[in-house]
Amino acid sequence: MAQLTLVEAVNRALAAEMDRDSNVVVLGQDVGRDGGVFRSTAGLLERFGPERVIDTPLAEGMIAGMAIGMAVEGLKPIAEIQFSGFAYTTIDQILNHAGRMRFRTRGRMTCPMVMRTPCAAGIHAPEHHSESPEAMFAHIPGIRVVYPSSPRRAYGLLLAAIRDPDPVVFLEPTRLYRLFREEVEEDGTALPLDSCFTLREGTDITLVAWGAMVHETLEAADALADEGYAAEVIDVATLKPYDLDTILASVARTGRCVVISEAPRTAGFASEIAAAVAEQGLLTLMAPVQRVTGYDTVVPLAKLEKHYIPSVERIAAAARTAIQFS
Repeated sequence: MAQLTLVEAVNRALAAEMDRDSNVVVLGQDVGRDGGVFRSTAGLLERFGPERVIDTPLAEGMIAGMAIGMAVEGLKPIAEIQFSGFAYTTIDQILNHAGRMRFRTRGRMTCPMVMRTPCAAGIHAPEHHSESPEAMFAHIPGIRVVYPSSPRRAYGLLLAAIRDPDPVVFLEPTRLYRLFREEVEEDGTALPLDSCFTLREGTDITLVAWGAMVHETLEAADALADEGYAAEVIDVATLKPYDLDTILASVARTGRCVVISEAPRTAGFASEIAAAVAEQGLLTLMAPVQRVTGYDTVVPLAKLEKHYIPSVERIAAAARTAIQFS
């Protein structure tokens, strides 16, 4: 098996699905000749040609609208938005058209498109390049939101997203693009959407995270293990619709829960999970659900960026608070 970075896994998944299905096309700013701003589409233009790898103007709303039009006419477009901070102008198209196409046409049409975008902090990017907007997209009916945390899951989940008959927003954590390598079996097998992945079993507390924050969460679990606490780590992976059953089953075993998210605290997706656990798992909880999140502010520039991202220490401290609650 190949040892791939996350961005290489994305590239291999795109190539594999384009090779398997001639209806799959890629479009976006600089995706062709330049291979994408992070090189996630490198080599695709040479392999599949300009009719299937389409460089567009810098117009994100237009990119989303083109993808919707392609999708309802039988293609399977994969639209790349260079950074998630530029994706906000696509929300008109995603909310009013992509998410409503099946409902609007009473099932006559679907919208099998994927909108990919790098997101989240940690690479010292300028303003508007470091947001983690999963809650914003998850609030749109009719949209799947997928947020992988490793090369293996990026490969398998992207295959599943491309094959899905409905629109998917696929968020790729830039901090993990080249942070580490992992064995990825490139056999074309998709991973299940709408399912959590239990990365580590434990009995004392459940740690729930997604995207780049899974990295710090696993490190926090290691730190807690050194103190004698066994933490179960769950990667949510698909945030809309998310697999609450797996989370509730874990909390029923451990009695405690910490939800970790890089996004701002107020109305973030961590709040959704915390509320659902409190609502449906109250009788199994032995302590209040804790949240460890970013702050209610614009992601700061490079000098303060590390202070914004939830640290291993903050996650471990929240876990201790829950474990020691009485």
